[in-house]
Amino acid sequence: SSVQDEAVDKSTFKECNQIAFYRRQKLLRPGKSLYRALLDSVTLNDESVKFHILHEENKAPLQVEICEIQGNIFRLRIDEASPLRARYKVPDVLVKEPATQRLFISQKEAGVLSLSSVNEDYKLQVTANPFQVELQSKGETVLSMNSNGLLYFEHLQPPPSDRKPAAEKEEVDSSKGKQEDLGLWQEKFGSFLDIKAHGPTSVGVDFSLHGFDHVYGLPQRTEALLLKNTSDGDAYRLYNLDIFGHKIHNKTGIYGSVPLLLAHKPNRTSGIFWLNSSETLVDITTKAVAEHVPCRPAAEAAKQRAVPLTDVRWMSESGIIDVFLMGPTAFDTFKQFAQLTGTQALPPLFSLGYHQCRWNYEDEQDVKAVDAGFDEHDIPYDVIWLDIEHTDGKRYFTWDKKKFQNPRKLQEHLRKKKRKLVVIIDPHIKVDPMYTLYSQAKDKGYFVKDRNGKDFEGICWPGASCYLDFTNPQVRKWYADQFAFKTYQGSTNILFVWNDMNEPSVFKGAELTMQKDAVHYDSWEHREVHNLYGFYQQMATAEGLIRRSSGKERPFVLTRSFFAGSQKYGAVWTGDNTAEWDYLKISIPMLLTLSMAGISFCGADVGGFIGDPEPELLVRWYQAGAYQPFFRGHSNMESKRREPWLFGERSTQLIREAVRARYVLLPYLYTLFHRAHAAAEPVMRALWIEFPGKIETFAVENEYMLGNALLVHPVTEREAKAVSVLLPGSQEIWYDFRTWKRLDHTGTLRIPVTLQDIPVFQRGGTVIPLKTTAGKSTEWMTDTPYELHVALDTEACATGELYLDDGHSFQYLHKKQFLCRKFTFHKNILSSRCRDDSGQFHTPCVVERVIVLGLGHQPTSVTACPKDGKGKEVVFMYDTKTSALTLEHLSLPVDADWEIYI
Repeated sequence: SSVQDEAVDKSTFKECNQIAFYRRQKLLRPGKSLYRALLDSVTLNDESVKFHILHEENKAPLQVEICEIQGNIFRLRIDEASPLRARYKVPDVLVKEPATQRLFISQKEAGVLSLSSVNEDYKLQVTANPFQVELQSKGETVLSMNSNGLLYFEHLQPPPSDRKPAAEKEEVDSSKGKQEDLGLWQEKFGSFLDIKAHGPTSVGVDFSLHGFDHVYGLPQRTEALLLKNTSDGDAYRLYNLDIFGHKIHNKTGIYGSVPLLLAHKPNRTSGIFWLNSSETLVDITTKAVAEHVPCRPAAEAAKQRAVPLTDVRWMSESGIIDVFLMGPTAFDTFKQFAQLTGTQALPPLFSLGYHQCRWNYEDEQDVKAVDAGFDEHDIPYDVIWLDIEHTDGKRYFTWDKKKFQNPRKLQEHLRKKKRKLVVIIDPHIKVDPMYTLYSQAKDKGYFVKDRNGKDFEGICWPGASCYLDFTNPQVRKWYADQFAFKTYQGSTNILFVWNDMNEPSVFKGAELTMQKDAVHYDSWEHREVHNLYGFYQQMATAEGLIRRSSGKERPFVLTRSFFAGSQKYGAVWTGDNTAEWDYLKISIPMLLTLSMAGISFCGADVGGFIGDPEPELLVRWYQAGAYQPFFRGHSNMESKRREPWLFGERSTQLIREAVRARYVLLPYLYTLFHRAHAAAEPVMRALWIEFPGKIETFAVENEYMLGNALLVHPVTEREAKAVSVLLPGSQEIWYDFRTWKRLDHTGTLRIPVTLQDIPVFQRGGTVIPLKTTAGKSTEWMTDTPYELHVALDTEACATGELYLDDGHSFQYLHKKQFLCRKFTFHKNILSSRCRDDSGQFHTPCVVERVIVLGLGHQPTSVTACPKDGKGKEVVFMYDTKTSALTLEHLSLPVDADWEIYI
């Protein structure tokens, strides 16, 4: 849900040039830096190297600290050497204080400090005057910092003594000069005045990425996969805002922010993680620079070649400079970022099923009718959702007494059907002394304060509302306790949670959010912590769901607002999209960008939240969503009802097939989520991540890899008869996932399509585990047999894995109750082995069927050999048209070793 002022007027939100710190930083143009390093101040210990740098004009010293974190991560921190008061340093995002390894000084002379790493590949070179840092790998410069001289640091200063109190201050007219235009001590936007108690505190610096012209990351925005060049006044903005019906192809930030940028070229990926939770703007400029290439023989003049260079300039309103440099491959970067901020939480299995949501399902009868409709039309689903209207007057943790008279009974009804309920719980609390949550929070002082020390009050769904201060650990603990079954009346253990409006959204606030001069825990202003607000609410909610089960059960929490590290607490969606083809199209790069930034559990509202999709668009959206991580249909109060059976029998059948395909694929999807959880491998991947050397993949955003085995190309055009699909890799083999037919070529192919389904291809060399049939929900499928799709590569080999546990508890972690099987096809033998001996989990499930794709010959016989048993002949069918071999009635145990000889 979101604010509904007919799509919000654009003037509600700032353009870059209306942001004072951006205007101030942009006065500093690229050139020679005014900072020089004082190399005689260098100190070295086991943790880091420290030295001072000095600004040539204002002579104010800054302290630079450089350390190497285990796993090839370099961290650079720049702070005031002796600030008036401590500057904000982002807490709680890093999972722990990273373990460092010692750097060595290999050279310190002639104005250059060279630092070498335990890993001999890497060197850091610090030039003293002008101050600059270069990261070199194997003698080649990967990136340099401050090479454009854009290091910018506003020191804390006492307020000018001649300033009148804010209330008395007259408008400064333009003739009186520039000071207030620069917004140093206060800043106006429309009718809003932001008073800066501590004055200007902006920081920024530039990085040059050598040889790179493809850059990605910086979610969240409704924008293409590749980051574009910015022009003055049009930077990428990271500032969490509730932008209803956000426009497509816009650099402005929407609900969440991850300040992570990835740059890629064929032989290297580099990551820059800018750890700062205040409003942040990023300028990007890619250009070609001439590079001298020494030639042999010596007689030839040195040639010049043009090589790309990408400059990235980070500008934040406050805090310190704290930046992490990562690489040298995409998968290294994902692991390093997860080492810092945590991996994706392992979702409970039900949450990978289909979710049915609407603003709003009216009452208990409506919920039961929709639930019954899925059974009647034979469409699987796992979770039904309740939006804000289920509460008593938008008081969260309550129920509307007329519409939901017996919520426990409703949940028992759903439990019998092996389904779950999700309810919305937003961060704003209705101002009502009779509402227990409000009166308790008020008494305890748990609300965010305004600049005068009173509880900050804003308008949201309930009307006048106060906002819980989730940055306070005591508030988070208290909030988590609200989820206890005895406290949250009417809740049971099948109820899970959706955190919305947590940017935070404030209907009549500046840019529809909280004033930047509001005050949080420990007296930090809202400007310092803004992008962390939703992160902290989701953290507290997830903790509450874990705690209500005494630490036994995995939570499920969907959040709209997020930051780096939000993956630890649950899922994210792309917010209030629109029921138009272009929004289906843009959802793919939006989800790929989130996935690169560590947030694998992501999705877009199927069908589009705003408006009414035509049946064809709805069908195409279900077909796409079925192959994306978080799969939820959702619609707005103003939209017509949209249950999958309301669009005629043909559409119902197509949606049923799409949803059933999702349920059959769940073993593969759950295994991918385990890889995301254990090894930080994204579930949904841009093509270049799997094919890092293939330049033709670098900008592709209309198709993607699901894990390493499936390539998915959603159909995003109305009445499409064919689509152009890129099947990368000249040495790869690709098979149609549904017909099992091998494709004759790789490269760009024109593939005919019908409304029946979308193109999905299995990559040769992979094994995909599936269920043989879909059930009414995930829990109905626990004992359903498996089938394996074995797709052979050019060497007639394939490997894959299956991860299995109870699907809902933490036993996989605390008691090592899980199963990880590895399937290998080699020399015409398919074997199943244990991939991880540390885990044990018994399942009665069997592998019932195996399909081998691309087998060049018809076998004479096939034998299956269980570990301790006699071999038995297997019934098989070989299709000479498709070269697919089907093995039936195998009954091979999933949790034991076995082999099949072909």
